[in-house]
Amino acid sequence: MDALVIQSQANVVADQIHAVTDWPDEPAPPGGSVVVRTDCSALNHMDLWVGRGVPGLDLAYPRVSGCDACGVVDAVGDGVDAAWLGRRVIVNAAVRQPDPIRPEDPTANSVAALYYLTGEHTNGMHRRRFTVRADQLVAISDEADPVDAAAFGLVTLTAYSMMVTKAGLRPGQWVLITGIGGGVATSALGIARWMACPTIVTSRHQHKLDRARDLGAAHTILDEGQDWSREVRTITHKRGVDLAVDSVGKPTHMSCIKSLARGGAFVTPGNTGGPRVETDQARLFWNQLRLLGSTMGTTDELRECGALFDAGSLRPPIDSVHAWRDGQAAWARLESQQQFGKVVIDWRED
Repeated sequence: MDALVIQSQANVVADQIHAVTDWPDEPAPPGGSVVVRTDCSALNHMDLWVGRGVPGLDLAYPRVSGCDACGVVDAVGDGVDAAWLGRRVIVNAAVRQPDPIRPEDPTANSVAALYYLTGEHTNGMHRRRFTVRADQLVAISDEADPVDAAAFGLVTLTAYSMMVTKAGLRPGQWVLITGIGGGVATSALGIARWMACPTIVTSRHQHKLDRARDLGAAHTILDEGQDWSREVRTITHKRGVDLAVDSVGKPTHMSCIKSLARGGAFVTPGNTGGPRVETDQARLFWNQLRLLGSTMGTTDELRECGALFDAGSLRPPIDSVHAWRDGQAAWARLESQQQFGKVVIDWRED
């Protein structure tokens, strides 16, 4: 079977990407699962982590990463409705793990979901066919563009879950998004635009700010290492923003905290710039702020996102599309950090 394989762990992942034709074929799906024939798959930052090594995980190589794809259901296992056959789908790569039930657990348990990620904990979707559980599937329109659909899933789910479900974003509220250009950040901008929220975005690259303007960002800030919270306060007439979406971490955290309005929320799905941050606890209690962490989301949330996709309300910006045999170039583009939007791999032609 055709696949894009990470041959071994390395700091420069693109050099380890091999397009192969002899990856083992998918067997018949087990009960509760399906086999999906891949039309397109998309890269995420996780594809770099898998190539460089994920702290706490003992990953064996060679392996196939990939946690985003659009395809058609080719086969179904026992207990799966045959109506799935032939349906175009996207996939929630986040597989919820069962929680242990302990006798001392409180009735209102606050323990958050634990997810394993398809493409990280297991081999993933950058191959001609892959097997997933049927409860990970979300059906989309047969007329959907597989490039857009493949680029849509995980980043939109992540942004939707943290902004709408967890932070409780309401239409018209002020939103700040750091590091615009990556998949989650651009998805967050799309959700803010859909909710008619005035949005401020930051980036170290002027060309990314220019693209963000085209996609509906109301204000842009060139991040040159300064404390840009004063610029945010000026833009919002000293009020501050209702929600700060930060996937950068250490370089931007404190500016985000200082940019929040009273009662505002800071939410993070990751930290590409480093996890060790310095915060201001006085601002936290005095301004009654909320600090939230968010990891992926539920399939029900992805179904809500899928409905918005089918309605044309949300579309991911596409940076580039690569034939599957040119997978090394796709990884190199992601590794360059010059991309704006999603890097997609097309499997529809040999």
